[in-house]
Amino acid sequence: MSESGEEETKVTFDWLPEGMEPLADGEYDAIIMGTGLKECVISGLLSVKGKKVLHIDRNGYYGADCASLNLTNLYEKFQAGEVPSFLGSNRDYNVDLIPKFIMACGNLTKMLLHTKVTRYLDFKSIDGSYVYKGGKVLKVPATPEEALKSSLMGLFEKRRFRKFLIYVDKYDASKPETFEDLDLTKMTMRELYEYFGLQPDTHEFISHAMCLMTDDAHLDQPALSTVKELQTYCYSLARYGTSPYIYPIYGLGGLPEGFSRLCAIHGGTFMLNRDVDEILTDDNGVAYGVKSGNEMAKASMVVGDPSYFPREKIHPTGQVVRCICFLNHPIPNIDNNESAQIIIPGPQVGRTNDIFVCALSSSHAVSARGIYVAIVSTKMERNNPDEEIAPGLLLLGQIMQRFTTVATCYEPVGDGHNDKCYISSSFDGASHFESDCDDLLSLYKRVTGEELDMNINADSVEADY
Repeated sequence: MSESGEEETKVTFDWLPEGMEPLADGEYDAIIMGTGLKECVISGLLSVKGKKVLHIDRNGYYGADCASLNLTNLYEKFQAGEVPSFLGSNRDYNVDLIPKFIMACGNLTKMLLHTKVTRYLDFKSIDGSYVYKGGKVLKVPATPEEALKSSLMGLFEKRRFRKFLIYVDKYDASKPETFEDLDLTKMTMRELYEYFGLQPDTHEFISHAMCLMTDDAHLDQPALSTVKELQTYCYSLARYGTSPYIYPIYGLGGLPEGFSRLCAIHGGTFMLNRDVDEILTDDNGVAYGVKSGNEMAKASMVVGDPSYFPREKIHPTGQVVRCICFLNHPIPNIDNNESAQIIIPGPQVGRTNDIFVCALSSSHAVSARGIYVAIVSTKMERNNPDEEIAPGLLLLGQIMQRFTTVATCYEPVGDGHNDKCYISSSFDGASHFESDCDDLLSLYKRVTGEELDMNINADSVEADY
């Protein structure tokens, strides 16, 4: 990576106030603040397009809020005292602060392939996908045979479910002959379920565990977007068989590092342990650079996560509670799988928003052998974090150690067109990247004025996971 250092002859600029020094090279096309995944993707893509990029982070590590931490850093962050010896070696741990699974054939995978960042990372599939129904944890069927044996539905409902999936599999928005006289741009998702005779319990299971909708608002909206989500799920599931999800060996921290490497290879400058004191704006409120200590850098745009921007440029969208738990056993009732996702649909436990449980272990090199990491998360609806995640914690069995955080989520007030401040939204409480990828694609379009080409086939991977 390129390093900024003292040159024999100091460079100066007409715009630099007296007494101030240039930050790194002084002038850039874009200044990126924060090394979270979204920001690193943007810096990598901009550098590939030939833009001169300065990337700054107040932390001494990559990843920002979505970093992967070893035991020492984890205990320091939560001020939890000495690390217990029974947890094993520090170097065995890569615990994600915001764990999320990657849809095997989803948009994030396409971005990784599009940029060839997959060359820096190894992935492994997640062992199973589960849903909570009627007080039980049940496996989301991965094959037609599993669907026939599943206790999620009765016999006749399984037949209707199969007919529905066949329709979804064949549906192609560009081929009217696959529509079967159904207009999914007008018909709601609820109407589509009812057309196939599916029961409300089945609506819930499909929407929450397969389409990955986090609440029921989509039921009364046009069905097309939800059907496309279901197609992605089924396509991903068919790709790897056990579940539709993959996860990087050594944790998600490798993702921002991979995109950072891409940026650096194309000439990007990185500065860690460097906070931004001020975003510089002209008389019209348009950003033109940043100030850090007695140093300044100028650029035609600034991009970053909400924590780097003044409050008037962002507004809160709610709070997310996350609880990282260490276990000395696999989660009960998930077939002894070492990795899994469990989705608890909100209506099953008297909530609006779903509760998510991620389970990981040494099989993905995130913990010592014999230690399992489970993370429970949800969007808060009341003011009692423990109560919000209690249904998820009850599924885990005995917990050795837990760390709970409550984070306020923000989104930008404007799109950045007028003030040249392009701001990402905070990561949501889901255990997958689907809605976060939508925000990332939106951010890319706002920054560049172009749609990111997502036509790459997500099957064009050099190795199976």
